[in-house]
Amino acid sequence: MLTRRDAVALIGAGAGSALVPAFARAQETRAVFDHGVVIERARQLATQPYKPASDELPSWLNDLSFDAYRDIRFRREKAFFAGGKSGFRMELFHRGFLYRRAVTINLVREGVPAPIPYDRSQFDFGQTKAGDRPPIDFGFAGLRLHFPLNKPTVMDELAVFLGASYFRFLGAGQHYGVSARGIAVGAGEMEPEEFPDFREFWVEEPGPGADSVVVHALLDGPSLTGAYRMVITPGDETTVAVGATLFPRRDIAKLGVAPLTSMFFYGENDRRQYRGFRPEVHDSDGLLLRPKDGDWTWRPLVNPDTLRNSDFRDGGVRGFGLLQRDRMFEHYQDLEVRYDLRPSYWIEPQGEWGAGRVSLLELPTDNETFDNIVAAWVPDAPPKGGETLRFSYVIRSLKLSEKLTPLARAVHTFVTEARASGGVDALPPGERRFIVDFAGGELAYWLDDPKRVVTETSASAGKINAAYVVPNRETGGFRLFLDHAIDQPNTAAELKAVLKVGDKALTETWLFPWARRD
Repeated sequence: MLTRRDAVALIGAGAGSALVPAFARAQETRAVFDHGVVIERARQLATQPYKPASDELPSWLNDLSFDAYRDIRFRREKAFFAGGKSGFRMELFHRGFLYRRAVTINLVREGVPAPIPYDRSQFDFGQTKAGDRPPIDFGFAGLRLHFPLNKPTVMDELAVFLGASYFRFLGAGQHYGVSARGIAVGAGEMEPEEFPDFREFWVEEPGPGADSVVVHALLDGPSLTGAYRMVITPGDETTVAVGATLFPRRDIAKLGVAPLTSMFFYGENDRRQYRGFRPEVHDSDGLLLRPKDGDWTWRPLVNPDTLRNSDFRDGGVRGFGLLQRDRMFEHYQDLEVRYDLRPSYWIEPQGEWGAGRVSLLELPTDNETFDNIVAAWVPDAPPKGGETLRFSYVIRSLKLSEKLTPLARAVHTFVTEARASGGVDALPPGERRFIVDFAGGELAYWLDDPKRVVTETSASAGKINAAYVVPNRETGGFRLFLDHAIDQPNTAAELKAVLKVGDKALTETWLFPWARRD
């Protein structure tokens, strides 16, 4: 029998008494929580018209600036799970600023769920002047989890669920960058994109010595509902095992499964927005694909001058992700945000997903605060209203991604309008030189017999005027030079290259888009 003392221990002094009635009702009805409860909630919700959660706020929270909102912090001494022996802690986010909608957060202990009541004493408002006290059903904006990722005595931030269906998580030694989402609806389409919300969470209290924490979430949006079960396992490479059951309310033209969102402002392959002293500014520098029956493919990201939507089809996918491959601090020179420590997120589908494609959306941006990159798997058959869809996958938060593929990798991509270094011997209008460094895999073995390494190249438009490789002992690999010309103004092309010995591929396939703009 769950006692009042048990309920108080769940959330700490000051709020425990408000949980007791909910726990008592659950005990009286013998209600036991499992993920089926969330699935049934989502199923029933899909039969009803969409009604967004309340976004009404008291006047003192209605117009908070970013700094004022950031000054509102959950009190560390009130952290949930602090009395346990799991190593995990949970804190909550206050509503306000961009995060207006009420989110219900439930604690699950011994199979019994109870909603956490709002209690202003849980928060330190800093310099933000708190007004009238909100009611206990005011809700929260989201939650975050802590765990000693880097030192046994320091509680590091592990994961955050905040805003729409966004969530982020970290492995050891990583800083936040790329984000995951529960779902993407209509990204890159003519109609405005929908952003469904995780409107309710159930967090299972981890037991003593637990190496993971389980978070359930109810998704709701105009076009669909969903039930998510996420098992978060911290470590050098933190993983999130996701199980999603989706219920479309209506037909959906483009559904993005396991979507990732990131930022690419400028880098070594795209200098159009370069400014200041920092050589590169991006959270991710490329999309890596592992098709079921095709070649590993690397597509460097760009900041385009107009929206660019690229689809990658190859008989199914075994993995995809947005990676931050470049780990050299010298290439970023940013002591504050540390782009060199941003994680790579790698998606591994579990089970059969059916026919589909990986979609990459790149949006133009003139600043680094805008997430302009979206990657997701899109089913070929648009979901119909009334269907039930199920997807399972694992997301890995990587710092070093070399072990993902046994092949050599494209580690640098440069673009120039000149044949020689220093900008001399300019190329004709409409022609570019692409310089790609490949390293890793078996390439070091072939440095003593470089003539056997050849390149296989192609272009979707225009003409390749030259393509050759030379050894690069600085990287332990080979450098590709590729000259490509587009005759017609305002024409786009996609380049493809791979290094081989005979019929054997030594490298992943490098893809790169460019467009002649006259």
